[in-house]
Amino acid sequence: MGNLVEEFNAYRSKMNEKMLEDNNKILKRIFNLDTNAYTEGALSKKTKELLGLGTSLVLRCDDCVRYHLEECHKLGLSKEEVVEGMSISLLVGGTIVIPHLRRAYEYWDALENQV
Repeated sequence: MGNLVEEFNAYRSKMNEKMLEDNNKILKRIFNLDTNAYTEGALSKKTKELLGLGTSLVLRCDDCVRYHLEECHKLGLSKEEVVEGMSISLLVGGTIVIPHLRRAYEYWDALENQV
């Protein structure tokens, strides 16, 4: 298997650029809203990323889970903090979240093993 993190980021960047090339006002506004929603505010960026991660797990969006895991990793959250947050998502979302949780663990390991 190739580098999971590099492959995900390369694909995500390529396709985001492709979508934004169309100069669609709605797409651009959603991307901007998403970026601004995760900035420091009354809640810390770390808290917001954990909320994004948890919501993404419950909604079963693996791309979103990977994105938020990477942001959590960049912000210096520990594995224990991330796992505790994901355990709440499992509780709320039920056992259907388990396959996504497996992939989340795999991606976190890939993030921790980057050179």
